[in-house]
Amino acid sequence: MIGDIDTPGATDGSRAWHERARRSLAGGISSSARLTSTGPHPYPLYMASGTGARIRDVDGNEYLDYLAAYGSAVLGHAPDVLTKALTPVLHGGTMFGTCNTAEVELAELICRSVPCADLVRFANSGSEAVQGAVRAARGHTGRTKVLKFEGHYHGWSDVLAVSNRPDAGETGPYDRPNRVPHSPGIPDGVVSDVVVCPWNDPHALRAVLDAHRGELAAVICEPIVANNACTMPVPGFLETLRQECTDRGIVLIFDEICTGFRTGPGGAQSLFGVVPDLATYAKALGGGLPIAAFAGRREVMEPLAEGRVKHGGTYNSSPLCATAALATLRELGRPEVTEHIDATGRRIMEAIRRAAHDRRVPCLVQGVGAMFQVVFTDRATPTTRYRDLLDADSSRYAAFRHELLKRGVHVNAYSLACWFVSAAVTADDLAATCEAVEQSFDALSR
Repeated sequence: MIGDIDTPGATDGSRAWHERARRSLAGGISSSARLTSTGPHPYPLYMASGTGARIRDVDGNEYLDYLAAYGSAVLGHAPDVLTKALTPVLHGGTMFGTCNTAEVELAELICRSVPCADLVRFANSGSEAVQGAVRAARGHTGRTKVLKFEGHYHGWSDVLAVSNRPDAGETGPYDRPNRVPHSPGIPDGVVSDVVVCPWNDPHALRAVLDAHRGELAAVICEPIVANNACTMPVPGFLETLRQECTDRGIVLIFDEICTGFRTGPGGAQSLFGVVPDLATYAKALGGGLPIAAFAGRREVMEPLAEGRVKHGGTYNSSPLCATAALATLRELGRPEVTEHIDATGRRIMEAIRRAAHDRRVPCLVQGVGAMFQVVFTDRATPTTRYRDLLDADSSRYAAFRHELLKRGVHVNAYSLACWFVSAAVTADDLAATCEAVEQSFDALSR
Protein backbone atom coordinates (compact mmCIF):
# COMPACT_ATOMS: atom_id res chain seq x y z
CA MET A 1 0.00 0.00 0.00
CA ILE A 2 1.05 3.60 -0.53
CA GLY A 3 -0.12 5.65 2.43
CA ASP A 4 0.41 9.13 3.86
CA ILE A 5 3.23 8.77 6.37
CA ASP A 6 1.96 11.86 8.20
CA THR A 7 -1.10 9.88 9.30
CA PRO A 8 -0.83 9.26 13.06
CA GLY A 9 0.79 5.89 13.71
CA ALA A 10 1.78 5.33 10.07
CA THR A 11 5.47 4.95 10.90
CA ASP A 12 5.31 3.82 14.53
CA GLY A 13 7.27 0.68 13.65
CA SER A 14 10.20 2.74 12.37
CA ARG A 15 10.06 4.92 15.48
CA ALA A 16 10.18 1.85 17.73
CA TRP A 17 13.07 0.29 15.82
CA HIS A 18 15.07 3.52 16.00
CA GLU A 19 14.52 3.77 19.75
CA ARG A 20 15.76 0.19 20.06
CA ALA A 21 18.72 0.79 17.72
CA ARG A 22 20.00 3.72 19.75
CA ARG A 23 20.68 1.38 22.64
CA SER A 24 23.22 -0.68 20.65
CA LEU A 25 24.21 1.25 17.48
CA ALA A 26 26.16 4.50 17.76
CA GLY A 27 23.49 7.10 17.09
CA GLY A 28 21.13 4.29 16.11
CA ILE A 29 22.68 4.11 12.64
CA SER A 30 25.45 2.31 10.73
CA SER A 31 26.34 5.18 8.38
CA SER A 32 26.31 8.94 8.84
CA ALA A 33 24.29 9.18 5.63
CA ARG A 34 21.40 7.40 7.35
CA LEU A 35 20.90 10.18 9.87
CA THR A 36 17.69 11.23 8.12
CA SER A 37 14.15 11.95 9.21
CA THR A 38 10.69 11.63 7.73
CA GLY A 39 9.64 15.25 7.78
CA PRO A 40 8.15 15.93 11.21
CA HIS A 41 9.33 12.59 12.57
CA PRO A 42 12.83 12.62 14.15
CA TYR A 43 13.76 9.12 13.05
CA PRO A 44 14.62 7.34 9.79
CA LEU A 45 12.40 4.85 7.99
CA TYR A 46 13.27 1.17 8.39
CA MET A 47 12.85 -0.79 5.18
CA ALA A 48 11.78 -4.42 5.34
CA SER A 49 11.58 -5.60 1.72
CA GLY A 50 11.77 -4.57 -1.90
CA THR A 51 10.69 -5.88 -5.28
CA GLY A 52 11.39 -4.23 -8.60
CA ALA A 53 11.34 -0.46 -8.21
CA ARG A 54 9.36 -0.57 -4.94
CA ILE A 55 10.39 -0.87 -1.29
CA ARG A 56 8.30 -1.39 1.84
CA ASP A 57 8.96 -0.22 5.38
CA VAL A 58 8.33 -2.13 8.60
CA ASP A 59 4.86 -0.55 8.84
CA GLY A 60 3.86 -1.79 5.39
CA ASN A 61 4.10 1.60 3.63
CA GLU A 62 5.27 1.21 0.03
CA TYR A 63 7.48 3.59 -1.94
CA LEU A 64 8.80 3.92 -5.47
CA ASP A 65 12.53 3.93 -4.83
CA TYR A 66 14.80 6.53 -6.44
CA LEU A 67 17.48 6.28 -3.78
CA ALA A 68 18.04 2.73 -5.08
CA ALA A 69 20.61 1.98 -2.37
CA TYR A 70 22.52 5.12 -3.43
CA GLY A 71 22.54 3.83 -7.00
CA SER A 72 23.63 0.28 -6.17
CA ALA A 73 20.28 -1.38 -6.92
CA VAL A 74 20.60 -0.51 -10.60
CA LEU A 75 18.44 -3.46 -11.73
CA GLY A 76 15.89 -2.88 -8.95
CA HIS A 77 15.27 -4.96 -5.86
CA ALA A 78 15.42 -8.77 -5.92
CA PRO A 79 15.68 -8.97 -9.73
CA ASP A 80 15.27 -12.47 -11.15
CA VAL A 81 18.62 -12.29 -12.95
CA LEU A 82 20.45 -11.92 -9.63
CA THR A 83 18.30 -14.37 -7.69
CA LYS A 84 18.96 -17.08 -10.27
CA ALA A 85 22.69 -16.34 -10.46
CA LEU A 86 23.22 -16.24 -6.69
CA THR A 87 21.16 -19.24 -5.60
CA PRO A 88 23.78 -21.87 -6.54
CA VAL A 89 26.54 -19.78 -4.91
CA LEU A 90 24.55 -19.57 -1.67
CA HIS A 91 24.26 -23.35 -1.68
CA GLY A 92 27.84 -24.01 -2.79
CA GLY A 93 29.87 -21.59 -0.69
CA THR A 94 29.98 -17.81 -0.70
CA MET A 95 33.50 -17.09 0.57
CA PHE A 96 36.82 -18.94 0.53
CA GLY A 97 39.45 -16.19 0.68
CA THR A 98 41.07 -17.72 -2.41
CA CYS A 99 41.04 -17.00 -6.12
CA ASN A 100 37.82 -17.88 -7.93
CA THR A 101 36.69 -18.15 -11.54
CA ALA A 102 33.89 -15.58 -11.33
CA GLU A 103 36.38 -12.79 -10.55
CA VAL A 104 38.38 -13.65 -13.65
CA GLU A 105 35.32 -13.53 -15.90
CA LEU A 106 34.26 -10.27 -14.25
CA ALA A 107 37.67 -8.65 -14.76
CA GLU A 108 37.64 -9.73 -18.41
CA LEU A 109 34.21 -8.16 -18.87
CA ILE A 110 35.34 -4.90 -17.27
CA CYS A 111 38.41 -4.80 -19.51
CA ARG A 112 36.19 -5.24 -22.57
CA SER A 113 33.76 -2.54 -21.42
CA VAL A 114 35.89 0.22 -19.89
CA PRO A 115 38.20 2.20 -22.23
CA CYS A 116 40.98 2.75 -19.67
CA ALA A 117 40.95 -0.80 -18.24
CA ASP A 118 43.98 -2.91 -19.13
CA LEU A 119 44.10 -4.44 -15.63
CA VAL A 120 41.61 -4.57 -12.73
CA ARG A 121 41.81 -4.98 -8.96
CA PHE A 122 38.76 -5.60 -6.75
CA ALA A 123 37.78 -4.17 -3.37
CA ASN A 124 34.64 -3.98 -1.26
CA SER A 125 33.51 -0.35 -1.26
CA GLY A 126 33.98 2.87 -3.16
CA SER A 127 36.19 4.28 -0.41
CA GLU A 128 38.48 1.24 -0.69
CA ALA A 129 38.63 1.48 -4.47
CA VAL A 130 39.66 5.14 -4.25
CA GLN A 131 42.35 4.28 -1.69
CA GLY A 132 43.67 1.59 -4.03
CA ALA A 133 43.74 3.90 -7.04
CA VAL A 134 45.53 6.66 -5.12
CA ARG A 135 48.12 4.20 -3.82
CA ALA A 136 48.66 2.88 -7.35
CA ALA A 137 49.15 6.43 -8.64
CA ARG A 138 51.59 7.25 -5.85
CA GLY A 139 53.47 4.02 -6.38
CA HIS A 140 53.73 4.65 -10.11
CA THR A 141 54.87 8.27 -9.87
CA GLY A 142 56.82 8.26 -6.61
CA ARG A 143 54.97 11.43 -5.56
CA THR A 144 52.51 11.91 -2.69
CA LYS A 145 50.19 14.86 -3.31
CA VAL A 146 46.77 14.50 -4.93
CA LEU A 147 44.65 17.24 -6.48
CA LYS A 148 40.91 16.98 -5.93
CA PHE A 149 38.11 19.40 -6.77
CA GLU A 150 36.11 21.37 -4.25
CA GLY A 151 32.81 19.64 -3.45
CA HIS A 152 33.73 16.31 -5.06
CA TYR A 153 33.24 13.28 -2.82
CA HIS A 154 35.62 10.33 -2.88
CA GLY A 155 34.55 8.33 0.15
CA TRP A 156 34.75 8.72 3.88
CA SER A 157 38.29 7.46 4.47
CA ASP A 158 41.03 9.91 5.41
CA VAL A 159 42.95 9.78 2.13
CA LEU A 160 40.63 12.21 0.29
CA ALA A 161 37.98 13.29 2.82
CA VAL A 162 38.91 16.91 2.33
CA SER A 163 36.72 19.82 1.14
CA ASN A 164 33.82 17.51 0.35
CA ARG A 165 31.16 19.90 1.67
CA PRO A 166 32.76 22.95 3.32
CA ASP A 167 30.41 25.73 4.37
CA ALA A 168 30.71 29.27 3.04
CA GLY A 169 32.84 30.38 5.98
CA GLU A 170 35.39 27.61 5.41
CA THR A 171 35.95 27.66 1.66
CA GLY A 172 38.59 30.41 1.42
CA PRO A 173 39.69 32.17 -1.81
CA TYR A 174 37.96 30.93 -4.96
CA ASP A 175 41.13 30.20 -6.92
CA ARG A 176 43.00 28.72 -3.91
CA PRO A 177 40.36 26.95 -1.83
CA ASN A 178 41.12 26.01 1.74
CA ARG A 179 41.79 22.36 2.53
CA VAL A 180 38.95 21.55 4.91
CA PRO A 181 38.90 18.13 6.58
CA HIS A 182 35.50 16.46 6.31
CA SER A 183 35.54 15.35 9.94
CA PRO A 184 37.47 15.53 13.16
CA GLY A 185 39.92 12.64 13.35
CA ILE A 186 41.60 13.29 9.99
CA PRO A 187 45.34 14.00 10.60
CA ASP A 188 46.91 17.25 9.42
CA GLY A 189 49.53 15.26 7.52
CA VAL A 190 46.84 13.65 5.39
CA VAL A 191 45.16 16.99 4.70
CA SER A 192 48.46 18.59 3.67
CA ASP A 193 48.88 15.99 0.92
CA VAL A 194 45.62 17.11 -0.73
CA VAL A 195 45.46 20.10 -3.08
CA VAL A 196 42.02 21.62 -3.73
CA CYS A 197 40.92 23.31 -6.96
CA PRO A 198 37.65 24.77 -8.31
CA TRP A 199 35.81 22.54 -10.80
CA ASN A 200 35.18 23.46 -14.45
CA ASP A 201 37.75 26.30 -14.53
CA PRO A 202 40.73 25.62 -16.86
CA HIS A 203 42.57 28.79 -15.80
CA ALA A 204 42.34 27.97 -12.10
CA LEU A 205 43.35 24.38 -12.86
CA ARG A 206 46.51 25.41 -14.70
CA ALA A 207 47.44 27.88 -11.95
CA VAL A 208 47.11 25.21 -9.25
CA LEU A 209 49.04 22.67 -11.33
CA ASP A 210 51.81 25.22 -11.91
CA ALA A 211 51.96 26.01 -8.19
CA HIS A 212 52.51 22.31 -7.43
CA ARG A 213 54.68 21.39 -10.37
CA GLY A 214 56.47 18.07 -9.83
CA GLU A 215 54.54 17.29 -6.61
CA LEU A 216 51.31 15.71 -7.79
CA ALA A 217 50.86 11.97 -8.14
CA ALA A 218 47.26 12.22 -9.31
CA VAL A 219 44.30 14.40 -10.14
CA ILE A 220 40.96 12.83 -9.22
CA CYS A 221 37.43 13.94 -10.11
CA GLU A 222 33.82 12.84 -10.31
CA PRO A 223 33.16 13.36 -14.05
CA ILE A 224 29.51 13.96 -13.17
CA VAL A 225 29.57 15.37 -9.66
CA ALA A 226 26.93 13.09 -8.13
CA ASN A 227 27.51 14.47 -4.65
CA ASN A 228 27.34 18.07 -5.85
CA ALA A 229 23.80 18.01 -7.33
CA CYS A 230 24.93 16.22 -10.49
CA THR A 231 26.95 19.18 -11.70
CA MET A 232 28.09 18.38 -15.23
CA PRO A 233 31.49 19.06 -16.78
CA VAL A 234 31.41 22.13 -19.02
CA PRO A 235 32.31 21.41 -22.66
CA GLY A 236 36.04 20.94 -23.07
CA PHE A 237 36.97 20.79 -19.39
CA LEU A 238 37.56 17.04 -19.19
CA GLU A 239 39.62 17.23 -22.38
CA THR A 240 41.71 20.02 -20.83
CA LEU A 241 42.13 17.99 -17.67
CA ARG A 242 43.29 14.99 -19.69
CA GLN A 243 45.81 17.02 -21.69
CA GLU A 244 47.26 18.81 -18.66
CA CYS A 245 47.77 15.54 -16.80
CA THR A 246 49.40 13.96 -19.85
CA ASP A 247 51.73 16.91 -20.35
CA ARG A 248 52.79 16.95 -16.69
CA GLY A 249 53.10 13.20 -16.09
CA ILE A 250 50.22 13.16 -13.57
CA VAL A 251 47.89 10.17 -13.23
CA LEU A 252 44.29 11.13 -14.03
CA ILE A 253 41.69 9.24 -11.99
CA PHE A 254 37.98 9.26 -12.77
CA ASP A 255 35.90 8.44 -9.71
CA GLU A 256 33.13 6.48 -11.43
CA ILE A 257 31.66 5.07 -8.23
CA CYS A 258 28.29 6.58 -9.23
CA THR A 259 28.56 6.91 -13.02
CA GLY A 260 30.21 3.56 -13.68
CA PHE A 261 28.09 1.13 -15.71
CA ARG A 262 24.78 2.86 -14.89
CA THR A 263 25.40 5.50 -17.60
CA GLY A 264 26.36 2.69 -20.00
CA PRO A 265 28.92 -0.14 -20.02
CA GLY A 266 31.83 2.27 -20.51
CA GLY A 267 30.64 4.76 -17.90
CA ALA A 268 31.45 8.47 -18.02
CA GLN A 269 34.65 7.97 -19.99
CA SER A 270 32.61 6.56 -22.87
CA LEU A 271 29.85 9.12 -22.37
CA PHE A 272 32.28 12.05 -22.69
CA GLY A 273 34.96 10.43 -24.85
CA VAL A 274 37.78 11.19 -22.39
CA VAL A 275 39.92 8.30 -21.11
CA PRO A 276 41.62 8.56 -17.69
CA ASP A 277 44.61 6.55 -16.52
CA LEU A 278 42.66 4.94 -13.65
CA ALA A 279 38.99 4.69 -12.74
CA THR A 280 37.15 3.53 -9.63
CA TYR A 281 33.88 1.62 -9.46
CA ALA A 282 31.32 0.41 -6.89
CA LYS A 283 27.55 1.09 -6.55
CA ALA A 284 25.99 -0.31 -9.75
CA LEU A 285 28.86 -2.77 -10.22
CA GLY A 286 27.42 -5.25 -7.70
CA GLY A 287 23.75 -4.70 -8.37
CA GLY A 288 23.24 -4.35 -4.61
CA LEU A 289 26.01 -6.57 -3.26
CA PRO A 290 29.25 -5.11 -1.84
CA ILE A 291 31.97 -5.09 -4.47
CA ALA A 292 34.19 -2.37 -5.89
CA ALA A 293 37.06 -2.11 -8.34
CA PHE A 294 39.78 0.13 -9.65
CA ALA A 295 41.07 -0.34 -13.17
CA GLY A 296 43.52 1.33 -15.45
CA ARG A 297 46.40 1.43 -17.87
CA ARG A 298 48.84 -1.45 -17.65
CA GLU A 299 51.78 0.87 -17.01
CA VAL A 300 50.12 2.33 -13.89
CA MET A 301 48.75 -0.99 -12.63
CA GLU A 302 51.93 -2.99 -13.26
CA PRO A 303 53.53 -2.22 -9.86
CA LEU A 304 50.46 -3.86 -8.28
CA ALA A 305 50.75 -6.83 -10.60
CA GLU A 306 54.40 -7.27 -9.64
CA GLY A 307 53.67 -6.90 -5.92
CA ARG A 308 55.82 -3.81 -5.50
CA VAL A 309 52.72 -1.79 -4.55
CA LYS A 310 50.68 -3.62 -1.94
CA HIS A 311 46.93 -4.09 -2.02
CA GLY A 312 44.87 -6.72 -0.23
CA GLY A 313 41.51 -7.60 1.22
CA THR A 314 40.04 -10.80 2.60
CA TYR A 315 36.63 -10.16 1.07
CA ASN A 316 37.79 -8.82 -2.32
CA SER A 317 35.65 -10.27 -5.13
CA SER A 318 34.20 -13.15 -3.13
CA PRO A 319 32.35 -15.70 -5.30
CA LEU A 320 29.01 -14.30 -4.14
CA CYS A 321 29.78 -10.68 -4.96
CA ALA A 322 31.73 -11.40 -8.14
CA THR A 323 28.83 -13.52 -9.43
CA ALA A 324 26.38 -10.73 -8.64
CA ALA A 325 28.56 -8.21 -10.48
CA LEU A 326 28.99 -10.50 -13.46
CA ALA A 327 25.23 -10.98 -13.79
CA THR A 328 24.61 -7.24 -13.32
CA LEU A 329 27.14 -6.11 -15.93
CA ARG A 330 25.89 -8.64 -18.44
CA GLU A 331 22.40 -7.20 -18.00
CA LEU A 332 23.63 -3.61 -18.26
CA GLY A 333 25.54 -4.62 -21.39
CA ARG A 334 22.21 -5.03 -23.17
CA PRO A 335 21.58 -1.64 -24.87
CA GLU A 336 17.85 -1.75 -24.20
CA VAL A 337 18.45 -1.86 -20.44
CA THR A 338 20.58 1.29 -20.12
CA GLU A 339 18.44 3.02 -22.76
CA HIS A 340 15.37 2.30 -20.63
CA ILE A 341 17.08 3.71 -17.52
CA ASP A 342 18.11 6.87 -19.36
CA ALA A 343 14.73 7.43 -21.05
CA THR A 344 12.83 6.88 -17.80
CA GLY A 345 15.02 9.35 -15.94
CA ARG A 346 14.68 11.97 -18.65
CA ARG A 347 10.89 11.66 -18.50
CA ILE A 348 10.98 12.29 -14.76
CA MET A 349 13.38 15.22 -15.18
CA GLU A 350 11.04 16.79 -17.72
CA ALA A 351 8.01 16.22 -15.48
CA ILE A 352 9.79 18.06 -12.64
CA ARG A 353 10.80 20.95 -14.90
CA ARG A 354 7.27 21.29 -16.24
CA ALA A 355 5.63 21.10 -12.81
CA ALA A 356 8.03 23.70 -11.41
CA HIS A 357 7.58 26.02 -14.38
CA ASP A 358 3.78 25.81 -14.32
CA ARG A 359 3.68 26.70 -10.63
CA ARG A 360 6.47 29.30 -10.83
CA VAL A 361 8.69 27.46 -8.38
CA PRO A 362 12.31 28.32 -9.30
CA CYS A 363 14.51 25.25 -9.59
CA LEU A 364 17.05 23.50 -11.78
CA VAL A 365 16.97 19.85 -12.81
CA GLN A 366 20.43 18.72 -13.87
CA GLY A 367 22.37 15.57 -14.64
CA VAL A 368 21.58 12.72 -17.02
CA GLY A 369 18.66 10.33 -17.15
CA ALA A 370 20.33 7.68 -15.04
CA MET A 371 21.18 10.13 -12.23
CA PHE A 372 20.01 13.69 -11.66
CA GLN A 373 19.07 16.19 -8.96
CA VAL A 374 16.58 18.96 -8.31
CA VAL A 375 18.11 22.22 -7.04
CA PHE A 376 15.84 24.91 -5.64
CA THR A 377 17.55 28.11 -6.69
CA ASP A 378 16.90 31.33 -8.61
CA ARG A 379 19.81 30.56 -10.94
CA ALA A 380 18.78 30.49 -14.59
CA THR A 381 21.62 28.24 -15.72
CA PRO A 382 23.00 24.91 -14.45
CA THR A 383 25.58 24.96 -11.69
CA THR A 384 29.20 24.59 -12.75
CA ARG A 385 31.05 24.45 -9.41
CA TYR A 386 30.48 23.75 -5.74
CA ARG A 387 30.09 27.36 -4.62
CA ASP A 388 27.14 27.82 -6.98
CA LEU A 389 25.18 25.61 -4.59
CA LEU A 390 25.99 27.32 -1.30
CA ASP A 391 22.83 29.46 -1.53
CA ALA A 392 20.53 26.67 -2.79
CA ASP A 393 17.32 26.36 -0.77
CA SER A 394 17.88 23.12 1.12
CA SER A 395 14.78 23.63 3.27
CA ARG A 396 12.57 23.73 0.17
CA TYR A 397 14.26 20.60 -1.10
CA ALA A 398 13.51 18.92 2.23
CA ALA A 399 9.86 19.96 1.92
CA PHE A 400 9.74 18.59 -1.65
CA ARG A 401 11.30 15.33 -0.55
CA HIS A 402 8.74 14.96 2.23
CA GLU A 403 5.81 15.73 -0.09
CA LEU A 404 7.07 13.01 -2.42
CA LEU A 405 7.49 10.60 0.48
CA LYS A 406 3.88 11.21 1.54
CA ARG A 407 2.87 10.21 -1.98
CA GLY A 408 4.98 7.07 -2.03
CA VAL A 409 8.15 8.27 -3.78
CA HIS A 410 11.44 7.75 -1.94
CA VAL A 411 14.41 9.96 -2.92
CA ASN A 412 17.71 11.02 -1.34
CA ALA A 413 17.26 13.10 1.80
CA TYR A 414 20.38 15.18 1.07
CA SER A 415 19.78 18.20 -1.14
CA LEU A 416 23.17 18.05 -2.91
CA ALA A 417 23.02 14.34 -3.78
CA CYS A 418 20.90 12.85 -6.56
CA TRP A 419 18.07 10.61 -7.72
CA PHE A 420 19.07 7.22 -9.14
CA VAL A 421 16.84 5.45 -11.66
CA SER A 422 16.73 1.66 -11.80
CA ALA A 423 15.99 -0.61 -14.74
CA ALA A 424 12.96 -1.93 -12.85
CA VAL A 425 10.84 1.23 -13.20
CA THR A 426 7.76 0.28 -15.24
CA ALA A 427 5.43 2.48 -17.28
CA ASP A 428 2.94 2.41 -14.39
CA ASP A 429 5.70 3.32 -11.93
CA LEU A 430 6.73 6.21 -14.15
CA ALA A 431 3.16 7.51 -14.40
CA ALA A 432 2.74 7.29 -10.62
CA THR A 433 6.04 9.14 -10.12
CA CYS A 434 5.08 11.96 -12.46
CA GLU A 435 1.69 12.30 -10.75
CA ALA A 436 3.40 12.49 -7.35
CA VAL A 437 5.73 15.17 -8.71
CA GLU A 438 2.77 17.26 -9.89
CA GLN A 439 0.99 16.94 -6.56
CA SER A 440 4.15 17.73 -4.60
CA PHE A 441 4.70 20.95 -6.51
CA ASP A 442 1.06 21.85 -5.91
CA ALA A 443 1.77 21.56 -2.19
CA LEU A 444 5.02 23.57 -2.48
CA SER A 445 3.35 26.43 -4.34
CA ARG A 446 0.54 27.00 -1.83
